[in-house]
Amino acid sequence: MDHIVGQLPNSNPMQNTSMDTFNVTSANSSTVLFKPFLSPVVDKTINVLMVIVLFITMISLGCTMEVSKIKGHIVKPKGVAIAVLAQYCVMPLTAFCLAKGFQLADMAAVVVLICGCCPGGTLSNILALAINGDMNLSIVMTSCSTLLALGMMPLLLYLYCQGFGDLQNAVPYVDITVSLAMILVPCGIGILINHYRPRYSKIITKVGLTIMSISSVAIAVVATVAIRTAILAVMSPPLLATGAIMPFIGFTFGYIISSIFRLSQRRTVAMETGCQNIQLCSTILKLAFPPDVIGPLFLFPMVYISFQMLEAMVLIVVYRCHQRLTRKEKGKERPFGFIQMESSRSF
Repeated sequence: MDHIVGQLPNSNPMQNTSMDTFNVTSANSSTVLFKPFLSPVVDKTINVLMVIVLFITMISLGCTMEVSKIKGHIVKPKGVAIAVLAQYCVMPLTAFCLAKGFQLADMAAVVVLICGCCPGGTLSNILALAINGDMNLSIVMTSCSTLLALGMMPLLLYLYCQGFGDLQNAVPYVDITVSLAMILVPCGIGILINHYRPRYSKIITKVGLTIMSISSVAIAVVATVAIRTAILAVMSPPLLATGAIMPFIGFTFGYIISSIFRLSQRRTVAMETGCQNIQLCSTILKLAFPPDVIGPLFLFPMVYISFQMLEAMVLIVVYRCHQRLTRKEKGKERPFGFIQMESSRSF
């Protein structure tokens, strides 16, 4: 219970060890500090692993990018423009509204905002394929949102932090910008591999996705075991509700916005909007903030991706069932049509 120390006016922080210390909501903004709960070795190990995983993931993303396809969508940018609009308008605004609505404490609000302002992740490409979307468009959307993140993410964080009284100086914009600039290096390596050695691209992509999945689970397990009771700060009802609502709104409004603009690839835009780059988000949270400030909240992206995957799977199952029912109905109508044709011929 003593992992979290709340700094409140007129109170002794060291005496506050009740369940209230895990409360991530605050009607009056208050700073919440965390006692060191990870040993220096474990903390450094997790940091190194997260950087390596992000590096491999971004190389894998780069291996899916084709310069010719990106040029094609730049010439006809309607689909990409709508996707970027949905990505950088819907998700940050949703994160801001949820942080305000649940009256999240300062650090929890920053975590949610960073998650909402992140670009699309590589997982959206797989989900777009599973829901019979345009995977090539999804890859281009992910690529463009990742490149734009270098400018858009710090800008959006700065703008939305103005809505919180004590957050203007709480976000390390320089560290976040440096982290975003660094991801362009492995991404560029992946693009070069795909251009000059395309036969290795698919192998690297598969290996990268496998490593990403296994290591994400491993990091989450190691961190959870090390954190123990402090994990309650991440599993609080407000953050769980936020993690569940954000991807749902992303999927929904991504589909609605693409429908308004009469874009045919609506399912693709929906998946791209709801899926965030969780590896990037976790790495930024872990490296850009001191351990006593971020505490266990760097695991919030794991909460987000759990709900993201669950909701995406539900949507995929619903779509597949709809497709089956539609095919069955068409199959039933076809024999009836043949009977009518045969009867007309007999006359």
